Amino acid sequence: MTDTSLWQLSAREIARRVRAGETTALAVIEAHLARIDAVNPAVGAATVVFADRARDLAASIDARVAAGEEVGPLAGVPFSVKENIDLTWSASTQGWTFLAEAVPAENATMVERLLAAGAIPIARGNMPDFGLRWDTVNDLFGRTTNPWDPERVPGGSSGGDAVIVATGMAPLGLGNDYGGSLRLPAYAAGVCALRPSAGRVPAPTAVVEPLPLSLQLFAVNGPIARHVDDLDLAFSLVHGADGRDPLAVTVPHPSTYEGVRRVAVVRDPLGWGVEPQVAEAIERAATALAAAGWEVVDAEPPMLEDAAVMWRQLSVTEMVGAFQPGGLPAPLSDGATRYFLDNASETRVLEGDEYGGAWARRVVVAAAWARFQAEHPIVLGPVSTRRMPHIGVDLSGPAATTELWSDHRLLVAVNFLGLPSVALPTGLDDEGIPTGVQLIGPMHGDHIALAAARDVEAALGVLTPVEPARAAASA
Repeated sequence: MTDTSLWQLSAREIARRVRAGETTALAVIEAHLARIDAVNPAVGAATVVFADRARDLAASIDARVAAGEEVGPLAGVPFSVKENIDLTWSASTQGWTFLAEAVPAENATMVERLLAAGAIPIARGNMPDFGLRWDTVNDLFGRTTNPWDPERVPGGSSGGDAVIVATGMAPLGLGNDYGGSLRLPAYAAGVCALRPSAGRVPAPTAVVEPLPLSLQLFAVNGPIARHVDDLDLAFSLVHGADGRDPLAVTVPHPSTYEGVRRVAVVRDPLGWGVEPQVAEAIERAATALAAAGWEVVDAEPPMLEDAAVMWRQLSVTEMVGAFQPGGLPAPLSDGATRYFLDNASETRVLEGDEYGGAWARRVVVAAAWARFQAEHPIVLGPVSTRRMPHIGVDLSGPAATTELWSDHRLLVAVNFLGLPSVALPTGLDDEGIPTGVQLIGPMHGDHIALAAARDVEAALGVLTPVEPARAAASA
């Protein structure tokens, strides 16, 4: 294998070769920089590329290898960092023109932990401004293109990092997930993502201002990769309390799972309908799990509609407050503003006792799910109940926002409850578009979701890296 093909390797294999002296970290970085030059103009996923800094870090790793020093489990592995995760090498813009110069004073804990493991930041990943759309486009960096079909959205809000990973620009990406923002772009790009349990990975920025409850409880940070094993490796390095984020917890992360192996398959959440391609993907994953020794049953978790509805109501309610005069220091893009206002017009804003009552009811829903998952540790279902929509669908009127929320009902229920979930591909449909599923574990059962995902991947394979489709897409 020539050095120019290093960008095709998994993160674990890259690190193994660097540690063994079979290649150099600098060769790895050069291969990925060349790949970025070749494909990023077509997809617009990497917003800032750290060529010189990445080369310098790689050279220092190679010097340590030559000296016989320990260089870490991710030695020489390039990774991308979403635009809302602190990295002192560049501004944490959140895709927002107002924050174009907002360079943080400290790295996020997960960035710092990957650096300590020998990994190398190579680029920033694009996102919609403030993470407010299930698409990836903003006024600061423009559009990120779906590498499989440039007429379809790449998902959001971690769309840049998912496309970076899918097209071989890096084997790992760091993103976050408030309403499917890791799993939905992974589904669109044909890669894997882990949405960890709430609190397992510390905050992406220093906590210096009051945070809405929904951000505290719905949002998590996690990895994107082409291989489930790389998700597991990255998570094993970044999880755990850091002494800075008061919501972060340290929970053991077992390398194997020996408990109850029962899967509840949700083929059509709430009976609201799924596309045939989605149904076929769920069936393929269910068959793979059954063949791997899991007991597979059709069953829907309790109070799913409550979870999905309250996620939307609480999210919109808290953002309505931000959109009040004086709430935001500068306007968002026209697209983000329009999408939010359309969404708000379709959602009842909660006030007073009703707002508090929704948060109180959350524990009732969580308790019902906990009882269900004591018997069915894995819930298998769709990421979205349809394939990724075409560009502009989310801005086609208020009703479209409700249709998208309905498509994502199982996706956002996971956020409402703070549960771990792995999204992974299950092959291509008849139009050559990736299909996929999510595997939802119980609270702090991240290792259970990863174990099930390994079995699905072993049966159904990996789709990426992929050469991006070159047709132009409208913004």
